[in-house]
Amino acid sequence: MSNKLIFSGHETFHCKGLWLKKGYDYVEKEGKFVDQACIDLGVGRNMVSSIRFWLKAFDIIDTKNEKSTAIANLLFDENNGKDKYLEDETSLWLLHYHLVVNDFSSIYSIIFNEFRKLKPEFSKENFIKYVEGVDSGLNKNTIAKDFSVFLRTYYSKNEKDIEDSFSGILSDLELVQEIKKDNSTKYIIQNNKQEIIPLELILFIILENKDYGKSISFKNLYNDFNSVGNIFAFSKEQLEKKLILISEKYKDIIYSNDSGIKELQFKNEKPNSFDIITEYYG
Repeated sequence: MSNKLIFSGHETFHCKGLWLKKGYDYVEKEGKFVDQACIDLGVGRNMVSSIRFWLKAFDIIDTKNEKSTAIANLLFDENNGKDKYLEDETSLWLLHYHLVVNDFSSIYSIIFNEFRKLKPEFSKENFIKYVEGVDSGLNKNTIAKDFSVFLRTYYSKNEKDIEDSFSGILSDLELVQEIKKDNSTKYIIQNNKQEIIPLELILFIILENKDYGKSISFKNLYNDFNSVGNIFAFSKEQLEKKLILISEKYKDIIYSNDSGIKELQFKNEKPNSFDIITEYYG
């Protein structure tokens, strides 16, 4: 968990589907956000602040100089972008990964790295209490509003609210499910799409982790802070299956299980992470 927890900045708007592309194009054209953005983006001042916030949260622009990042260029570049309109679900998994590890908006890192394991079924109140235990100086209402934005980001609630719920940028991943129990509403994080997450994306995430050497234990890959196991809420069985398939696909990568010691090993130089993800998009 980062030292400074951030639960505001989005003006209580969740990120809409086309905001990231719109914001990226604006930054590419103007070089930075200015007051003029209201006119160019065709939205109000609060929404401009929200778009700027989400661009940083999803690592589309750098948090300090507000320049577009490598991952933003990979996806959204006007001439060479691989998935400008986010039509491939893999791009949504990629954005989910960046939202968690970038930790510009604290709730995503907390929930996927820590909270879901301590409290597999949780309510908004459970989450507020947990965060207050970490930092009692935080405003309860701010945390509550942020939790609502988290839900709208990942969870399509109902038919009557279809337009708004539909636009939650990561709702197609179906990572957050609602449970009705004893007159209360709880949520669980559950990945029902583990099978379809491509090997290239898993390998990209492993390679992006600067703490890993050429030999990485299964335990680390499953359980480390910002590990692929945590980010995608993988089961142990599913993660192991993915690692075996990676070792079968790439001849210089071995997944070994000797006397119960499981690890992923790179025989030669580790490949470039962006080469791997670009290979996926072809």
